Amino acid sequence: MWQDFKEFISRGNVIDLAIGLIIGASFTAIVNSLVDDIFMPIIGVLLGGVNIEGLSFTVGDASINYGEFLMAVISFLLIALVLFFVIRFITAANKELEELGLIEEEQKAAEDAQEPELTTEERLLTDIRDLLQANLANAET
Repeated sequence: MWQDFKEFISRGNVIDLAIGLIIGASFTAIVNSLVDDIFMPIIGVLLGGVNIEGLSFTVGDASINYGEFLMAVISFLLIALVLFFVIRFITAANKELEELGLIEEEQKAAEDAQEPELTTEERLLTDIRDLLQANLANAET
C-alpha cells in the first residue's frame, strides 16, 4: 500500500496539480490585493465616499447585511475582470511568440513527448492501413 501511495504521489499530474494549487493561492492574494487596495478605493471615490459595506436593515432580531453581499458581488466581478485581462494578455503573448517562431519548437517537443511509442505490431498495422488507403485512392482515380 505504501508503494502504491509513493507511485501515486510521484506521478507528474499530482505534482503539477500541487504546484498549480500553490501558485493559484499566491495569485489569489495578488488579485485580492489589487481589487481591495486599488479598485475598491476608486469605486468608493466614484460613489462619493459611500461605504455600501455597512448597508443593512433589521427584521425583528435579525440583521440583514445586504451591503456586504453587494461588496462580495462587486469584488467577484472585479476579480473575474482582472483574471479575464490576465488570461487575454497571456493568450496574446503566446500568439505573438508563435508568430515569431519562438514557442513552436517547444510545443512540437511537448507533442512528440506525448505520443506513445508504437509497438512493432502497431507499426505494421499502421503501414498496412496506409497501403490500403493508398490503393483505394489509386483505384478511385
